[in-house]
Amino acid sequence: MRIALFTETYLPVINGVVTHVKTLKEGLERLGHRVLIVTADSNVKKHEIDSGVMYCPAVKIRRIYNYDAASPISPKRVKFLRAFKPDLIHIHNEFGIGMSGMLIAKILKIPLVYTLHTMYDDYIYYVANRYFCKFITAATHKYAKVLANQAGALIGPSKKVGEFFKKCGVKKSVNVIPNTAETDIFNPALIEASARKALRERFGFTDSDFVFCFCGRLGKEKNISWLIESWAKRVKREDGLKLLIIGDGPYYEQHTDEIKSLNACDTITLAGKVEHADLPPYYAACDAYVTASLTENHSISMLEAMCMKLPVLHIKDELNAGQVVDGVSGYGFSNGDEMYALLQKLRDLPKDKLAEFGESTRSSVINSGSANMARDILKIYEFVIINYARQRRARALRKLRLKPRTKRKKT
Repeated sequence: MRIALFTETYLPVINGVVTHVKTLKEGLERLGHRVLIVTADSNVKKHEIDSGVMYCPAVKIRRIYNYDAASPISPKRVKFLRAFKPDLIHIHNEFGIGMSGMLIAKILKIPLVYTLHTMYDDYIYYVANRYFCKFITAATHKYAKVLANQAGALIGPSKKVGEFFKKCGVKKSVNVIPNTAETDIFNPALIEASARKALRERFGFTDSDFVFCFCGRLGKEKNISWLIESWAKRVKREDGLKLLIIGDGPYYEQHTDEIKSLNACDTITLAGKVEHADLPPYYAACDAYVTASLTENHSISMLEAMCMKLPVLHIKDELNAGQVVDGVSGYGFSNGDEMYALLQKLRDLPKDKLAEFGESTRSSVINSGSANMARDILKIYEFVIINYARQRRARALRKLRLKPRTKRKKT
């Protein structure tokens, strides 16, 4: 099968969508399929293909994560795709490249699959002030509905995607396929003890400190302000609990000020930006993971931490139920007091019990079925292709039946 994956961002940029698409591409290729990535790139002046990736000319949108945005309409792009002869197009973003994928699928008369990765209602504040949020939200819902109605199948990493599409007025069901992490890269067995020790010393953590971490973009949607405030109000220096926040983003300065104003510099540390390839030692230097974000769709950063044997404390979210199993891979909390009690619970576990907890946490990711993501998505592709062909035949037959019969001339 020949598959074109359309994504607004791709390597060397690193985020959850990029990691998902990269993992899917590699999985499909291991199964013997040919994959073309189509992405926006503000560094190129013309469309070019290199190592299975088509780079499309784009402009940089600094206000929105510095993303590159490409025009949805491009005859050159259509020409390249026509030459590639895809059996199917799978879009992973909703902007210029996503719209382009939908249009090219119609032009080439091939089926379309759409994966929604991001709950855009939680990101509206990046592009509009509060007076226009309602208008922009309504517009994004209509836009998502257009894409969803054109797709032969919808995919999402959690039930939250189905709820979002319902808000948009979409009646189609969503295939829930959990995200996956690169278990071969995020493997604590590959980290030298000296590297772990060096990082702990760098941030001033002692051997007796129990270190929690969070990794992600520092933005409003991650609810880090709540995490910092809840932590600072309850955790005391003598608790031996430390929080390492890994990442950069528009709220970095705000979080720095929050930590200072709450006199929490002794227990909370901002690590700043860390390249994706350098993350495993950071996780290895920590003992557990904590998150208060409600916008995640099966967070890849969290899964990577779990692969590194870090049990997870997370704010309860019914629509993400199942990604962390109480007592197997972590615990859920509903408020700051519950979080604090669980921080202490993990800290007080005997070393052998904590090690067992770490093993079951890693196993839960490996055995969750997400390791077979490419196979699961391939089944959806096969269904969509068969269904698309069936619908085309049905439309052709209807046209034949509706075509008026010409009367034969009498001789």
